[in-house]
Amino acid sequence: MTKIPITTNGAELLRSELHRLKTVDRPAVITAIAEARAQGDITENAEYEAARERQGFIEGRIIELEAKLANAQIIDPLLLDDEGRVVFGSTVELADTAGGEAMTYQIVGEDEADIKQGKISYSSPIAKALIGKYSGDVAEVRTPGGVKEFEIVDVRYV
Repeated sequence: MTKIPITTNGAELLRSELHRLKTVDRPAVITAIAEARAQGDITENAEYEAARERQGFIEGRIIELEAKLANAQIIDPLLLDDEGRVVFGSTVELADTAGGEAMTYQIVGEDEADIKQGKISYSSPIAKALIGKYSGDVAEVRTPGGVKEFEIVDVRYV
């Protein structure tokens, strides 16, 4: 199976969620199922059905997280030193050449992408345009509104 890149922080978030699901959520839903079963007839018991549904979701998510972690290629951005080149895990400071607007993004795995936190997926159009370029280069990004150009002001590995 193909290895999926993820930062050390992203892997830790997945491990944390997996731990919570196994140690908190799973036992809680098992208790809820037992309590609903103790009420008698389960054929028309809404609490029982809801708890079983929740259990199915939790078990599915546990399987999904375990698979993601098993196939993860964990990359520590602090250990990168690609001499100013944009790579997975790097933090890139950009300036829009048209408007001069400055922005900073970290290129991360798909599961940890969050534009509000300045984290973009390595498979996003802007990350694809940036990867392989160096500080001072201009990247052209195809957007629904047309082609935008961004100058790479700085590349950091944090």
